[in-house]
Amino acid sequence: MTDLEQRCVDAGLKMTGQRRVILQVLDSSTDHPSVETVYQRAKGIDRGISIATVYRTLHLLDELNLVQRHDFNENMSRFEVNLDHHHHMIDLETGEVVEFQDEELEQLKVEIAERLGFDLVDHRLELYGRRRKQD
Repeated sequence: MTDLEQRCVDAGLKMTGQRRVILQVLDSSTDHPSVETVYQRAKGIDRGISIATVYRTLHLLDELNLVQRHDFNENMSRFEVNLDHHHHMIDLETGEVVEFQDEELEQLKVEIAERLGFDLVDHRLELYGRRRKQD
């Protein structure tokens, strides 16, 4: 059983065959797939899976905080397994999403929250840009 499957079981989620396929697709994704992409990949494993099942499962996983839904200023949502803390740099030209971690940034966020009189509880950071042209 994968870590994601175990987290689903621990959350009380019934593990059907089609849910296992969707979890397999999410676990093996190195990108941030949309519902349609998850559906196409899942259909390659189980031809009987429906788009409605994918939508319902992703919505449920999002509600249980087992995946994160991102909009990235697009007209569709993208999903990723919610296992470790990181941020995103989104290429406005290609839509590529680059994940990164930065300890200085982590400390700066806490300092800003403290300066404003808050204890930082949660946050999301998405940066948008264009790759520099190589000379």
